[in-house]
Amino acid sequence: MIKKISILVLLTVFMVSCKSKAIAVAASNEPIAAAEKMSAKKIIENHYNNKNEFSTLYIKSSARYADDKQTQNVTAEIKIKKDEQILVSIRFLGITMAKALITPKTVSYYEKINGNYFEGDFSSLSQWLGTDLDYNKIQNMLLGQAIDDLTKGKYLETLLEQTYRLDDTSNENTKKSFFLDADKFLVQKQEITQTAEERMIKVAYADNKMYNETTLPSSVLINTFQKKGNTEINLEYNSVTFNEELSFPYSVPNGYKRIIIK
Repeated sequence: MIKKISILVLLTVFMVSCKSKAIAVAASNEPIAAAEKMSAKKIIENHYNNKNEFSTLYIKSSARYADDKQTQNVTAEIKIKKDEQILVSIRFLGITMAKALITPKTVSYYEKINGNYFEGDFSSLSQWLGTDLDYNKIQNMLLGQAIDDLTKGKYLETLLEQTYRLDDTSNENTKKSFFLDADKFLVQKQEITQTAEERMIKVAYADNKMYNETTLPSSVLINTFQKKGNTEINLEYNSVTFNEELSFPYSVPNGYKRIIIK
């Protein structure tokens, strides 16, 4: 289980003022005007107009993992150096049980229970989780942003009350849907389904908070569905800090056994 939650937390897990504490901006109580129909191009443009200006991000979170056989609650420390690396430390009862490091080229982790470690690229991780991934997609997922670069796709737009839905029309076998709120154009939910492989991943966000640097969700819910079983992880971001000088210590302890993800 520790192996799986280490990897899943990475999914979910992200320059204005140096060493500044994050300060949330209170949400407005003003009523939201009725949403208007809008082209996919304009919806996407508004989404990327949201501020995303930081160099590092430090998140302390609670994580709940569940699959078809078990449920486990742990804590997760997530450090992000934007566009360069993500380090996740999983702790149970205050003890570090696993670490995972991701860079644009590599994915690595180790877990103490079985004394195992993994080093590889994104192909194994993508196969295990049920969707093609890279560094940017994982970073975006943890930040509450669209997994894909929406400016490079073709989408059919739909207005559902106060939500814009974008459905990717470029690939018949892979169905991608993005749901954005009509007020701030923030991602509420994103779904990717690969029909032939019978696998699907859903990521939903809740309670967005505005900071000086960017807007982040307070909760990230990830569900994966595959023939071999379903998994769920719920991340609750308890505290966040921007633009501090962070260290990213990662080394596999001596004697650990290298494994292959299948």
